[in-house]
Amino acid sequence: MEESSEDSNPVVQETAQDNNPVVQGSSQNNTLAVITHILGLFTGFLGPLIILLVTKEEYVKNHARLALNWQFSVLIYLVISFILVLILIGFVAMFLIGILNTIFCIIAAVKAGDKKLWKYPLSISFFKVNA
Repeated sequence: MEESSEDSNPVVQETAQDNNPVVQGSSQNNTLAVITHILGLFTGFLGPLIILLVTKEEYVKNHARLALNWQFSVLIYLVISFILVLILIGFVAMFLIGILNTIFCIIAAVKAGDKKLWKYPLSISFFKVNA
């Protein structure tokens, strides 16, 4: 009889662990936060902007704001680099901005996977992030 009661306890514990809504919600939030930063690589500011407007969760919105701040900063830096093409420095600057954009978006996505907010270096703050 003791064996049957021991067998039933782990089942109850597993069921309680599987039905934990906090864990399931946080992994979905976490995935959307990671996708927000990766979208910045492929869509510029449009992907993070859509996620900011569509989601209701503050955690994901903070990541979208960080990604938007960086993507708008990249856009400004590229416009300045385009003007500097006349001096030939702009070509190098455009190349470096592209590399930095890729590296920073990957770092931000990894940090979002670890459930951390990461402020992009060289980013201009257009949107306030609620930490």
